[in-house]
Amino acid sequence: MRILFIGDIVGKPGRRAIDRTLERVVAEHKVEFTIANGENAAGGMGITPDIAREILDYGVDVLTSGNHIWAKKDIIPFLDEESRLLRPANYPAHVPGRGMGIYQAMNGQKVGVLNLEGRVFMKSLECPFRMGEKGIEKLIEETRIIIIDFHAEATSEKMALGWFLNGKASAVLGTHTHIQTSDEKILSEGTAYITDVGMTGPMDSVIGIRKQLALDRFLTQIPWKFDVATEDVELQGVVVDVDSETGKSKEIKRIKVSSN
Repeated sequence: MRILFIGDIVGKPGRRAIDRTLERVVAEHKVEFTIANGENAAGGMGITPDIAREILDYGVDVLTSGNHIWAKKDIIPFLDEESRLLRPANYPAHVPGRGMGIYQAMNGQKVGVLNLEGRVFMKSLECPFRMGEKGIEKLIEETRIIIIDFHAEATSEKMALGWFLNGKASAVLGTHTHIQTSDEKILSEGTAYITDVGMTGPMDSVIGIRKQLALDRFLTQIPWKFDVATEDVELQGVVVDVDSETGKSKEIKRIKVSSN
């Protein structure tokens, strides 16, 4: 089966890109299940219940997230209400929400989705490697198709997790840095891997933020409030072709689709 993973949706331009292009992308690539990282969908940082519902209504099956999931406080109770919105599984067990789930694709197949957050240059959370193993042990009881969103800063940590879970997960897909990398591959035991799937939002920017604001912040060290850019909007992500019986991936393909 074919699974579309959409890179970090940034603000209203990113949401508009989903609205304008998702149906076409799904049809062109014969996609049967769609996952998107939505942690920056509300003004470039965080997500709200209304925005989560909006993106899900566009046809996204599951929303993953990362370190900015807590930015909008009204999302906290919603995390317990909406099973299709995940937060990283390696936060403490008592925090709201869930870090993984099993969902049904349009072809009837079950798909396991596991969300993890890295620790290098980020918060001190539970080990994503061990939490990844534990999560897979639970998900594999119901399905062999397991997609992991690894929301992490360091390339080395992402690559290490890919090799650590090689043959255990169908795909380990990196998010967070907003720059689509060109290292997509099928690892030796059938796990699809890419360091970063990219960003869905304005490319005429600094990772989605208006260029001058980002430059001012670097040049002055004053933490000016970021503002989402608006020009040259793309949907970026990957399409992964997974063998439904074995859970092994057969192909991973990068995509970039203009929504201008």
